[in-house]
Amino acid sequence: MTSFSPALLRQGRWLAAPALLVVLAGCGQPGQAQSAGGGTPSRHTAVFSASAGVPEPGPSAAPTLATLDPCAVLSPVDRSTAGLSTFGKAKKVGETRGCDWTEPGAFGVSVTVDEKSGLADLEIARKTAAKTKVGAHQALRVSDKKAADGTCSVLLGVGAAASVQIDVSNTSFTDTALACSRANTVAGLVEPKLP
Repeated sequence: MTSFSPALLRQGRWLAAPALLVVLAGCGQPGQAQSAGGGTPSRHTAVFSASAGVPEPGPSAAPTLATLDPCAVLSPVDRSTAGLSTFGKAKKVGETRGCDWTEPGAFGVSVTVDEKSGLADLEIARKTAAKTKVGAHQALRVSDKKAADGTCSVLLGVGAAASVQIDVSNTSFTDTALACSRANTVAGLVEPKLP
């Protein structure tokens, strides 16, 4: 073994030594690394092993409609973006799960998860539906401009046989265009969270 001396350092022979020690410290099977003293792995060995290609746990599985909480689809930032300052209240309409938010004196928003009705099923029942797209999901916008009742819905298709419906009603029951603008905003916030 060569001894360390300033002369060898100047010749460059010891420049690779720290890198060689790091490489040797990472040798062995993942999970079986030991520290130089033969005990538990050191913090440095674990860091090296992780950077050497040992797979990290992957992201959790994508949500399904069955696990989607309608009251959780709007985060506090989302609610602020939509003009809502209140928390949602869970509701059940038949077999569908939903959540209502009410901005006193202004408007209300409802998000309903329907695991049994796709857009094709809903389009038959809605004569005032216009096809559109929100993000990666096909959608229908439903409003009656002639009635000018301040209500609007955006129905987001999730697969062929499920949907999420966003309904907006202005407190004044006027200004359908504003209701549709609000429904579009909420739909844009909800859509990325859908399977």
